[in-house]
Amino acid sequence: MASGLLLNRGVLTLGIHCQRVCRNVSVSQVREKKRWMKSYTHLMAKKLKLEGPPAPKPRSLQPHWEFHAEVQAFSSRLQENFSLEALKRAFINPCYLQAERERRRALGLDSETTALTLKDNIQLSEKGKGFTKSFLSDWCRANFPRLRREGVESVVAHLTSSPVVTYVARNLGIEDLTMSAECPVPDDVLHSTFMAVIGALEESSGAEQTGLFLRDFLSTQLIGKDLFDMWTVVDPMGLLVEELTQRDLPLPEPRLVRAAGASTVLPLYFVGLYSDKKLLAQGPGETLVAAEEEAARVALRKLYGYTENHRPFNFSPLQPHQQPLIQAVSSN
Repeated sequence: MASGLLLNRGVLTLGIHCQRVCRNVSVSQVREKKRWMKSYTHLMAKKLKLEGPPAPKPRSLQPHWEFHAEVQAFSSRLQENFSLEALKRAFINPCYLQAERERRRALGLDSETTALTLKDNIQLSEKGKGFTKSFLSDWCRANFPRLRREGVESVVAHLTSSPVVTYVARNLGIEDLTMSAECPVPDDVLHSTFMAVIGALEESSGAEQTGLFLRDFLSTQLIGKDLFDMWTVVDPMGLLVEELTQRDLPLPEPRLVRAAGASTVLPLYFVGLYSDKKLLAQGPGETLVAAEEEAARVALRKLYGYTENHRPFNFSPLQPHQQPLIQAVSSN
C-alpha cells in the first residue's frame, strides 16, 4: 500500500516538472518559402505566357565559349585523330559567312575590313557525301549479299537521309559547333556539316578509320529497322515470283492456312505460300489479299537474309580479310 502511494506521488511530481519545462520552451515556425516567392512566380509565369519563350541562342554566343578548345574537345571525345584546321573548316557553312559579311557591312565597315579569311565546308561536304554513299553501299552488299540492287540503294538512302543523319549529328554534339546563320540549325545545314566532318576525317585519318566511324555511328541505325520500312515494294508477290524464277524454283502457291472471326468486323486470315509442296512463309492480314502480300514480304525477307532473327552485325575491329573492302572504297 505504501509503495503504491509513493509510485503515484512520483508520477505526479514528474508530470508537474514536464509542464514547467514545456512552458519555458518556445516553438518558432519556419516557412519553407519566402513571402514574395508566390507573387514573383506568378508574375514570371504571366510574363512567359504573354511574351512567349525566349529566342534560342547559339552556343557560340553563350558564356565560356572558345571555338578552338571546343573543336579540340570534340576530336578527343570521339577518339578520332582529326586535323584541327580541317575540322574547324568543316563547321563553317556558307550561310554563316554570308550573314557575317552582311552584319559587318551593316556596321559601316569598308569592303577590305569586312573581308573574311575563313573557308566554307562545301568541298569537304561533297567529299564526305561521296565517301559515305560508297562505303555504305559496299557495307550493305557485304552484309546482305542476296539483297537486290534496289534494296541496297533504299537502305543507303535511308542511312544518308536527313532524319537519320541529323539525329546522329545532334547526339554527337555537332549542332553546338556548327556555324550557321540561323538558330536552331536547320536540318539541311546540319546534314551538310556532318558530311563535312566525314570529309575532314577522311582527309585527316584515311579511308579505313573513316569507314569504321561510319560503321559505328550510321550503320547501327539499321538495328531494329524493317527492310520494307526503307524499301517500298508495291507488288511483293510479283517481286517474289521474279526472285524464284531467277533461282529456278517453282512459283509460289497461296493457300489459306487458318482464319478467325470471318463473320465479324475484325477478321483475321493466315495465308501460306508453298513452293514445290514446301512452306516458304505465312503472313496475317484482315483480308486474303493483305495476308497474301504479307506472306510474300516474309518470304522476301528470308530470301534476302534480312529477317528479324538474322545474324547480328559485326561491329568488332576489322580483321585482315576485311581490309580489301576499305581499300576498294578508298580507290573509288
